[in-house]
Amino acid sequence: KLKINFKIKLIFLSLIFYSWWNINYLPLIIFTITIGYSFGILIKQYKKIIFLYLGIANILILLIIFKYLDFIIDIFNNFFDINIQNFNLPFPLAISFYSFQIIAFLINIYDKEIKKINFIDYSLFVIFFPQLIAGPIMKYLDLVPQFNKKKNLIFNLNNFNIGMIILFIGFIKKIIFANYLGNFVDSSYEDIDSLNHIHAWIVSYAFTFQFYFDFSGYVDMATGSAMMFNIKLSQNFDSPYKAKSLIGFWRRWHMTLTNFLTNFIYIPWLKKLKKPNFFKSMFIILFVFLLAGAWHGAGWNFLIFGLIHGIGLIINHSYRKFNTLNLNKLFSWFLTFNYVNLSFIFFRLTDLNDGINVVKKMFFINSTNLNYNFLLQNLNVEFFIIFLLSFILCLFFK
Repeated sequence: KLKINFKIKLIFLSLIFYSWWNINYLPLIIFTITIGYSFGILIKQYKKIIFLYLGIANILILLIIFKYLDFIIDIFNNFFDINIQNFNLPFPLAISFYSFQIIAFLINIYDKEIKKINFIDYSLFVIFFPQLIAGPIMKYLDLVPQFNKKKNLIFNLNNFNIGMIILFIGFIKKIIFANYLGNFVDSSYEDIDSLNHIHAWIVSYAFTFQFYFDFSGYVDMATGSAMMFNIKLSQNFDSPYKAKSLIGFWRRWHMTLTNFLTNFIYIPWLKKLKKPNFFKSMFIILFVFLLAGAWHGAGWNFLIFGLIHGIGLIINHSYRKFNTLNLNKLFSWFLTFNYVNLSFIFFRLTDLNDGINVVKKMFFINSTNLNYNFLLQNLNVEFFIIFLLSFILCLFFK
């Protein structure tokens, strides 16, 4: 009874937390949770793969309607020269994350990894407020058993203090580092034509660090909040900017997304091939990272971001397979870090032409702007300190 009350309170608090942004989307997440649970019961009872496919299809249809429908309409309008009106549906908070968690849940039931399910545990798994908005993407068996441990129902001062510290670290990352760097990036990209080559490099690095501090800062706050409830979330970052290869980068960056794509798309597809080989596995990697790019958002820039990483990983795997030459570790890091940095330009700028223009300025291609006034106005002592600390923290600390 104590467990049930504890879990119901957490579900209620999580619903309030989700509604705080936009209560109009509360029925959507409740409906999605109900759909996922209903198909989970059907899969468990009848053990038919058709129910797995239907369950995944229903979740993906909701995701496509609310996240990608207008983007698909724009593609049709441009390709067929027609004028279908956009629906302009507001983007439901966290739909990408909870959709992937439900899909993983359904697959785990079909694979008989999950033995018992009930609606309260499942609902809390989907809507647990610390990791609801931006992950980490959790597996059912990694999260739910923690809610059922008696010791986790009792206040733990040590876990509470650790959670507070981790939450505070995340708060500093977001409020001080990410916000300050973000203001510089936003003001710089308001007038891309005013950028010169040095400014273009600095603003690209500034966004690379902003993106990390913003995302990992949120995850730290999620991890800390969960720890205060005696719940341990999966690690999502492991000093990604120290990586010496793109393969290493994706083992350190958004690790739960990498695990999801590997375990639920890459490996199952590879196993279905009659004659798997290196070329086919590289094709699957390219497709997976196009999908990863699309998962981040509805726009060509996200597909370009995924394509850049897919191509980079193919080159990385090919080098490891066919080349016996060992590159210097510092040079390997330099190549990896700057390749990732260039890819993030297209992640940040929704207009593909703007991204190409920034890259051209960085490499002196068709760039004649030597005006340093705007750069000097923005490069104050505070920015220099935050920018330098970003390098130091990301490259020399855990």
